[in-house]
Amino acid sequence: MLRFIELFKPFVKFFPDVKKPGRRVAFNEKLFWTAIVLVVYLVMSEVPLVGIGKGGAQDPLGTLRVIFASNRGTLMELGIGPIVTAGLILQILSGSKMIDVDMTSSEDRSLFTGASKILAVVMTLFEAVAFIIGGAYGQLTAQNQLAILGQLAAAGIILMLLDELLQKGWGLGSGISLFIAAGVAQRIWWDLVAPVGPMEDKKFMGALISFAQSLQLGEGLKGLTRSGGLPDMVGLITTVIVIIVVIYVSGLKVSIPVSYAKYRGFRGSFPIKFLYVSNIPVIFAAALFGNMYFITQMVWQRYNPGNANFWLNLLGTFVRGQRSVDPTGGLIYYLAPPRNLTGFLENPLRAGVYALLLVVVCIFFAVTWVEVGGMDSRSVAKQLLESGMQIEGFRRSRAPIQQLLSRYIPIVTILGGATVGVIAAFADFLGAFGSGTGILLTVGIIEQYYQLLVKERVSEMFPAVRAFLGE
Repeated sequence: MLRFIELFKPFVKFFPDVKKPGRRVAFNEKLFWTAIVLVVYLVMSEVPLVGIGKGGAQDPLGTLRVIFASNRGTLMELGIGPIVTAGLILQILSGSKMIDVDMTSSEDRSLFTGASKILAVVMTLFEAVAFIIGGAYGQLTAQNQLAILGQLAAAGIILMLLDELLQKGWGLGSGISLFIAAGVAQRIWWDLVAPVGPMEDKKFMGALISFAQSLQLGEGLKGLTRSGGLPDMVGLITTVIVIIVVIYVSGLKVSIPVSYAKYRGFRGSFPIKFLYVSNIPVIFAAALFGNMYFITQMVWQRYNPGNANFWLNLLGTFVRGQRSVDPTGGLIYYLAPPRNLTGFLENPLRAGVYALLLVVVCIFFAVTWVEVGGMDSRSVAKQLLESGMQIEGFRRSRAPIQQLLSRYIPIVTILGGATVGVIAAFADFLGAFGSGTGILLTVGIIEQYYQLLVKERVSEMFPAVRAFLGE
């Protein structure tokens, strides 16, 4: 079997690394470092790139920016896209057994992490070069091109280290999740109350302010919807409904009664959640679709701006809109959903194909993540036994426990992956603020942070329960 990750071993030592804390980090200190990471990200999201030329192509990522936690024309131009893409590539290679990675081996896990970092830097350089060559920043001198490339590469490395800082235990959660949640929250707030709108219609952009203005003008219920992809009240209502649905679905679970062998009389339950893999599938699906969209648009802008090349037209054709470049045909047309109810009703075939592709890809990544992440029935049964747990009514052996878990885990993996795909797709079709994928991710991230905060607080106040929490 190909030991692909060993090829990265000579290079890992040259990359910056965040060391794990050699002591227990206090709860308040973790909050402090998490806040510092968030502030640094937000500052970088507002610092403009130096050397950008005038004009240039319209936003290559457009509505996908909310998923990539990126901001046009700033140090966060690429956002988390390269990091997620690097992880996506390695997960696909590992899940398809094209490379052999033993996640039970500390050496393999370390090499896998190092390979992800190296590949993330490579993807940062690749995407930065694509932006520059594709004309996203207009006509640039060679000096400015190198300056922009250096800025984006440095920003990508800093973002990677910020994420690693949290994941190594200095802070809470992961930087990727934190950045996504911050970006989606910003977008939702802006869509709600933005005081600036397109000059041609002389209306406010924020849905609440615009609806109040339409009532003042006597438009009545016509003000519930707006053309041109602008945020409206239908999108606001959809956003609220999607949040409620996601919270409800996240609470569905099957509880398996367990007991703790070391402490007689201790009984609890092992929950298998309906969304067993959480929001992982939709993150990878969004990264896959987003990168395909980005690359296709760059190729179109560079080599096929008039849609005259038949073979490139099969990949995608575009038209320049007022604020973005919109797909009009080709494969990429079906990987970009209609972003409002009008677009959905005008082209239900496009919406149906997109929803089907998204669901299939989410299921694929859900199954792959379960295998790669050690969440399959065999691995979970082993973890339960090693932690001293046993399932009531079954002998303390891996085979019967694995058999019981196999009744639930494969089913919830597939159903959970399909569910997040359906929710994300139809939220997009109804114009939900922050996109359906963004809302789905943010609700899941907020839930994870809530559980982390409770766990950290409990372990801080009651040190004796740390063993039960796996610390």
